[in-house]
Amino acid sequence: MGRERKQKILAAVKGHALLRGKFTLSSGQESTYYWDGKMATTLPEAAYLIAEEILEILKDMDIQAIGGLAIGADLMVPAIAVVSHLKGRPIPAFVIRDRRKEHGTEKLIEGQFPKKIGAKVALVDDIITTGTSISKAIEHVENEGCKVVKVVVLLDRHQGGSDKLKREGYDFTAILHSDASGEVTIDEPSTVAGQVKGGAIPK
Repeated sequence: MGRERKQKILAAVKGHALLRGKFTLSSGQESTYYWDGKMATTLPEAAYLIAEEILEILKDMDIQAIGGLAIGADLMVPAIAVVSHLKGRPIPAFVIRDRRKEHGTEKLIEGQFPKKIGAKVALVDDIITTGTSISKAIEHVENEGCKVVKVVVLLDRHQGGSDKLKREGYDFTAILHSDASGEVTIDEPSTVAGQVKGGAIPK
């Protein structure tokens, strides 16, 4: 079922979230394609399948909560929490704000964030390029005393971010992968000598 589920997720991504053209990424780099992951994570079937796949990845891990940085993750974690409940192994969810709330509770992390120091959490996002967003999420979580034991993304552009996390010792998994041309697959692409990763256009 795992590969069949990934194929269905891939079909949703290619049909709704993958745009061709010339785009400037959040990293400032230019790309021949753009991944609008929210167009996949807000589709009912795709959201359910993505949540199922992430829960399958986490099934043998002792996770106290799952979360991520707004806005890429905050469309994913509620679906994961609901599906985890339906499957009888509920995982509470949290979302990390881009900046601390300036009124009321003044929270940086919203939702069911573990209060226990050393609690194990997983982080998710819809994409990783250079890894800046995930690294920021990790920093916020660890500053609050929890331990990030797993990072899962929907799409890895293979533009340095996942390699950076792995070098830093984080357990990382991507559901889908893209190569330099923007071809998205369920298998990690081979590195071709001289190829610019992630579809970036050399300046």
